[in-house]
Amino acid sequence: MIGAIVYQLTKNLTPEEIKKAGFDDYFVDHTTGVYPTSASGTPYTAASMQVKGDPITDLHEDLAAEQKARTTYDNILRFCDDPDVKDAIRFLRAREVVHYQRFGEANRAD
Repeated sequence: MIGAIVYQLTKNLTPEEIKKAGFDDYFVDHTTGVYPTSASGTPYTAASMQVKGDPITDLHEDLAAEQKARTTYDNILRFCDDPDVKDAIRFLRAREVVHYQRFGEANRAD
């Protein structure tokens, strides 16, 4: 969903707007296509996913991942001034909270 939001916000940018926003390096490589990277520009990799095969260990990893995603959404909300984007980010953030709660319930049930 984040990638779709970024695409929608950037698809009609002029070359001047692209440069002014500091989006030119990304644009050269990907145009306005969605290429998942961190805020620092590091491309997404499955190496960031941790799985041990132990249900308790993996549940704790899932709990941490949900909290990291929630924090990322909180940080986006601090910088965003577009009400439509903020609504979508708030929805995604709320979903992370629910996921965290469900993983916690699964952990307590064991």
